[in-house]
Amino acid sequence: MARFPLVTMVVALFICAQPVAAATCDSLASIALPHAHITSAVTVAAGSFTPPPAPRTANSTVPAAIPAPARAAVVNPYATLPAFCRLTATLTPSTDSEIKIEVWLPESSTWNGKFQAVGNGGWAGVISYAALAQAVTSGYAAASTDTGHVGGTASFALGHPEKVVDMAYRAVHEMTVHAKTIVNAFYATPAKLSMWNGCSLGGRQGITEAVRYPADFDAIVAGAPAVNWMMLHVGRTALNRSANASDAGAIPPSKYPMLHDAVLAACDAGDGVKDGVIENPLACHFDPGVLACKTGQDPTSCLTASQVASAKALYSPVKDPATGTVVVPGLEPGSELSFGVVGGPNPVATALEAEKYIIHRDANWDPRSFTLSGDLDLARRVDPDDALNSSSTNLTAFFNRGGKLLMYHGFQDPQVPPENSINYYTSVVKGAGRGLEGKQIALYMVPGMDHCAGGPGTDTFDKVLAMESWLTTERAPESIPAAHRVTGVVQRTRPICRYPNVAKWKGTGSTDDAANFSCAPETRSRSTQ
Repeated sequence: MARFPLVTMVVALFICAQPVAAATCDSLASIALPHAHITSAVTVAAGSFTPPPAPRTANSTVPAAIPAPARAAVVNPYATLPAFCRLTATLTPSTDSEIKIEVWLPESSTWNGKFQAVGNGGWAGVISYAALAQAVTSGYAAASTDTGHVGGTASFALGHPEKVVDMAYRAVHEMTVHAKTIVNAFYATPAKLSMWNGCSLGGRQGITEAVRYPADFDAIVAGAPAVNWMMLHVGRTALNRSANASDAGAIPPSKYPMLHDAVLAACDAGDGVKDGVIENPLACHFDPGVLACKTGQDPTSCLTASQVASAKALYSPVKDPATGTVVVPGLEPGSELSFGVVGGPNPVATALEAEKYIIHRDANWDPRSFTLSGDLDLARRVDPDDALNSSSTNLTAFFNRGGKLLMYHGFQDPQVPPENSINYYTSVVKGAGRGLEGKQIALYMVPGMDHCAGGPGTDTFDKVLAMESWLTTERAPESIPAAHRVTGVVQRTRPICRYPNVAKWKGTGSTDDAANFSCAPETRSRSTQ
């Protein structure tokens, strides 16, 4: 055996023990990444970032996709940004790919040692700058992608099957892999935690990651996840057509408040507190027929027979004519003020885009030609490998790695019906076996919250902090503290209970104070299947 002088051995050990030097921001521009080109890497001074104008395309019917929580923000999300390194890159995993990504890296002194990727909304097509800012302000290294096209439209899909794959799942995965490499290089150490955070499309993106790439993330926060996405598009188009079956049946927006007030009168006090919010819409039994016009009544103060039928259609699930299975649940009692989103003159924009550019592949497609059975068949045929639909409930590989999935959904969501999340959660738990609830998967239904944010409910809560708590204690929180704010001022606080529990007033103290509520089970008498 060869012998080495003691001094030589000590020097060798010292050299091997030296940490790898962290990269400077400028030097990141020279990192070689497969099928990728880094276009810039620059240091941004604290509080100086201004997002570029949102891109649009000439034929877009949808605003550039900015996640709903960012739209609902009442403060400048960039004002408190610390200094960070902003890296931009273009990824080309296929010959027809052009995926833009940004990776934001706070200085080592403010980095919490973790990585957070943030999701998109609508049809994506833009970097989620506000969500990036929120993540970096909280200490995370962060990443976002436009998913490979520009502007919040599905028009990119015509003639570009590879771009459809990018948008469906590949862009997020490629971004995540490259972002982790960049994080490792910049800090000279890998992130100790990788988290996904997104709502709506972003919720679907996170769950799709858990199914297809279970090693990408340790923890996933998925709000109002648009799983069963293609079925949602067809189902929401069906709801729209049912609500507009005739000109006389269309409910004018002027009647939405009347309908909403009637629902509150029937169900608001059911939880013991009359506050303009239905705590558990699943237990609300409301018949819009109570508003049916009587002989001689002013038709502006009631619903005509055909309008009653339209209201009932919006509350009811859409079922496959061939099998009777639910395609998409109906809207919940309490969401009437937003009935125009799905029940207006045209289908909700994201669904209309899917019908035109994915299902029918015809930019001039007319919703009046819609047939439920025909469109269901086409939707399934154009997405045979579940790339866009994201219906798989098999999260076994993700859970086996110790992954945790936190889902949340507003009960007044007019875009993605709330029971879509309940059904998905129930199917995951059923398929994986009991015992996962609160350990590896948790669902929080938010009374009175609209799509991702907004509404009269307590829609302001820290989902990432809840996940951090879960990771620390190994148990999902029984409740998440939440607030309802008006122009930034807290008007009410409540606990958001882990499903299937609901918040119950203790009987004393202010009903605007979360301390006077506890989470308890409640019979959910209306079927969610």
